[in-house]
Amino acid sequence: MAYLVSITSRAERDLADLYEEIDAEYSDTARKWYLGLQQAIVSLKEQPNRCPVTRRTGNLRHLLYGRKPGVYLVIFRVRERQKQVEVLHIRHGARRKLKASDLS
Repeated sequence: MAYLVSITSRAERDLADLYEEIDAEYSDTARKWYLGLQQAIVSLKEQPNRCPVTRRTGNLRHLLYGRKPGVYLVIFRVRERQKQVEVLHIRHGARRKLKASDLS
């Protein structure tokens, strides 16, 4: 059974900021990369537990997207009872280490 993928308002802001940051409106290559990121997020509807658990917060998982140096982390929570994946945050992999307080 597929999971419902929902995106929090924070993750929506992250996506909007990223879209502007990479100039996806004006670059076909950037737009293609951005659409690939969106597809990767949607792919979490199938087997979201395939992604590893984050180190600092054992109840969250992360999906990596992109190639070095442009790797992004999609931080999400799997709610088994509801069959839901909740995308919490999208961030560049080179940023400082994630803390639980970063997700509130």
